[in-house]
Amino acid sequence: MPRFMSLIRIDERAAADFEPDPDLEKRMGALFEEISNAGVMLETAGLAPTSQATRVHWSGGRLSYTDGPFTETKEVVGGYAILQCKDKEEALEWTRRFLQVHPESWSVTSEVRAIDEG
Repeated sequence: MPRFMSLIRIDERAAADFEPDPDLEKRMGALFEEISNAGVMLETAGLAPTSQATRVHWSGGRLSYTDGPFTETKEVVGGYAILQCKDKEEALEWTRRFLQVHPESWSVTSEVRAIDEG
């Protein structure tokens, strides 16, 4: 079965201002239990803030390093999931359900990409 990576993109600055939703953890836990029991979720995690990150760039035969936070970037990868699904449509369905668990006031984007097994 093909594997897919879902990259969860967030506006890190806006996310810092979100009010905690007491039901979000409960809804997310129920979805993660369902997706795990279905044998779809292989791995998932949130990522530490960009203030703790370093970007490494290769250009012109030289490496450069930039420590976070990355204020010039509006959206950053805030988490990921690796899913094993029968096809892309199934991966998109699970991703839709994941996004809809979040409060309506949030802005969250997921980029779903097939993992190149070749």
